[in-house]
Amino acid sequence: MNLRASIVALVAAAVIAGAAFYVGHRTSASLTAGGLPMRIASNGGLGGFFGPSAGSDQLVGIALLQLEREFYKPVDPQTAFDGVQKDLISYLRSKHLATRLPTERATGDPATDALHIEDEVEYAQSHYGTKAGDNAIVEQAIDGVMDSVDDPYTVYLPPREIRQLTESLVGGDFGGIGVYILPLRNREILLEPIEGLPADRAGMRMPLILDSVNGTPANGLSPDAVQGLIRGPAGTVVAIRAHPLEKANDARTYRIVRQIIHVPTVHAKMEDGIDYIRLTDFGTTSPEEIHAALLDGRARGAKGYILDLRDNGGGLVDSAVSIVSYFVPRGALVVSEIERDGTVTPQYGDGATIAGLRPLVILVNKYTASASEITAGALQDYHLATLVGTQTFGKGVVQSIYPMPDGAGALKITVARYVTPKGRDIQHRGIRPDVIVDQNPDPGFFDTPADKQLEAAKSRIEQLRRSS
Repeated sequence: MNLRASIVALVAAAVIAGAAFYVGHRTSASLTAGGLPMRIASNGGLGGFFGPSAGSDQLVGIALLQLEREFYKPVDPQTAFDGVQKDLISYLRSKHLATRLPTERATGDPATDALHIEDEVEYAQSHYGTKAGDNAIVEQAIDGVMDSVDDPYTVYLPPREIRQLTESLVGGDFGGIGVYILPLRNREILLEPIEGLPADRAGMRMPLILDSVNGTPANGLSPDAVQGLIRGPAGTVVAIRAHPLEKANDARTYRIVRQIIHVPTVHAKMEDGIDYIRLTDFGTTSPEEIHAALLDGRARGAKGYILDLRDNGGGLVDSAVSIVSYFVPRGALVVSEIERDGTVTPQYGDGATIAGLRPLVILVNKYTASASEITAGALQDYHLATLVGTQTFGKGVVQSIYPMPDGAGALKITVARYVTPKGRDIQHRGIRPDVIVDQNPDPGFFDTPADKQLEAAKSRIEQLRRSS
């Protein structure tokens, strides 16, 4: 215990003083997945200091110290203690094992509090770990720490979720067929084939409703479960049965050979002289994909540009800044982040401006969030784009990701809020479009004859051209 206390005290001192060996400083890489803008902590945050020697109970102390250090509002440690109690007791009750645990009280001293909260986890492990699972108890306790601040974006990410997040943002390569998997409100799964990839080459045309994968019914499955069924070793065959939207009797089975897939984030086409660009998320390759689409449209004489950010929950904030930079002059303010202590970190256009990208319309809806809102908000502030659609989601805070030791997942913590160039705080407010066009948000309507928002965007481009 003395050795453990010394380690925790040393780490706590590093957190408080910001000592040189603290490795959780945020890098300039900023993420947003599912509407969650965030930054990645270099070298793994506090977990990187512990390395492979950190015990499972220490992970909870790490979570507490990291939360107190980084959360964008002051954290009451007793609230975190209460959160651990609540989550652990709820979990143990679900296993019919316990209704009470010894109560630990916070002292306000980070080192002591880390030890006390770990003692609570050790007690639960020693008494109930055999039946409840030591790892499950630790994960529940970390959940309790993170849940205690009542912030939906401050969460513990188990290893599986971290792998999925990394893949979605960095663009992981995997054995698949090249489809977007989109959940609909009625729990059906919509498949959107990606042009030029195996599903498209096998004859799939969107929109298709998934019926089964290798004979396993898709009804009621989550997108993650469907993804797991579809993926597999490159060169193997997967049988996909699907039917066109609203044509259940026209189901067909597609036998598709999996290949290594790199999923693009941009779908672009020229239609009626307009360069239509749909961006699904802000990944690492998104700026270069958008850049190529914009240059292609300009080279082909586009008379206007539509950037479709509907259902785009975000991605890398740095990617958003890069994309905005194509439209604004060098040095133009794109977004400002404001931390707990009032420190303001502005980000500016990098000078990669592409001339002639007007008129520009941006499509948005209630699922347009985070990095998408940074992009739309900046271009609206500068009167460089007309926003068409419905009020956006309203996600105006930034997260950092801190990997835990031993591959034990990661902490995602809200560390700052952001405002648009004109100082608009969109948290819980969203961005109001210039032209309101209500429409069913199901992606099955996007870029179809029923897409009223897209038609309104095209009409707006014609209006702007006539008035210029």
